[in-house]
Amino acid sequence: MATKTWHSLPEYQALRALMENGTTSQAAIRLGLSQSAVSRSIASLEERTGRMLFEREGGRLRPTDEAVQMNRRLDPLFAALDRIDGPPEVERETLRIVAPPTYAHRFLVHHIATFLTTNPHFHLSLEVASSEDVIRGILEERFDLGFTGVELSRDGVKLTLFRTSSAVCAMASDHPLAERDTIHPEDLNEQSLIAISHRHARRAQLENILHSCRSAPRIVAEVSTSIAAVDLAKEGLGVTVVNPFPVVQYRSDDMVFRPFASPIAYRSYIVSPEHRPTSRVARAFIRHLRLHTPKDVFSQKA
Repeated sequence: MATKTWHSLPEYQALRALMENGTTSQAAIRLGLSQSAVSRSIASLEERTGRMLFEREGGRLRPTDEAVQMNRRLDPLFAALDRIDGPPEVERETLRIVAPPTYAHRFLVHHIATFLTTNPHFHLSLEVASSEDVIRGILEERFDLGFTGVELSRDGVKLTLFRTSSAVCAMASDHPLAERDTIHPEDLNEQSLIAISHRHARRAQLENILHSCRSAPRIVAEVSTSIAAVDLAKEGLGVTVVNPFPVVQYRSDDMVFRPFASPIAYRSYIVSPEHRPTSRVARAFIRHLRLHTPKDVFSQKA
């Protein structure tokens, strides 16, 4: 005979109460029903499912394995009902951030920590990606805010200027050029240079400047991030020309930074969706950054 397929919450409640309390009398007290009502619910459940859920021995009911398995499967249902009937859950607003390595590791991590310490009701996630993937992630709405030092304008993406800076030379404190107040392109002639890779537009700009001044440094290493360039310079490998923001804010004690006399300029942007309102948590985080980003002599806030 085919079994009936509807569901009956009172029947499930009777099963659960009987399993937890052991007797129909105790189950009836818990549910506020009569013993006969509990017994009818159990009989109806057995008939509807085609399973024997309790064995009757001398007026007592003993649950079968089928009853134990059904009761276990009912756990998620009653847990969900408890959440519905219980106090409302407070959902924390989430901010999804994406940024290249230099901004993520050397700038945002610290500010995320201080922001969440003072705003524990918010939740943040941070993804590290290339500048191209930052733009793509915002366009695809996988992230709410991005940070980039590359002006990659796209329809649907808003770039908000956050910081401006001019190029600096970074080197170890015992480097011969560290004694100078300003480094000129000619000063780099025959110096060991740690260069940013060619995929960055600033690399071609630097090469044009050096070529026009007939300055020919020896490129000893090429790296894709200013973090790596500055770290190699700290190891004494040579000098590097980089964007001082934000590396100068965490390396000023163990590195020497000198202005590089050139037209090379950098801009740091906050990236957001153009056609979507900025959320409350995003506005709060941007405000936190603007208030707590320390001043430095090489960059200026927009």
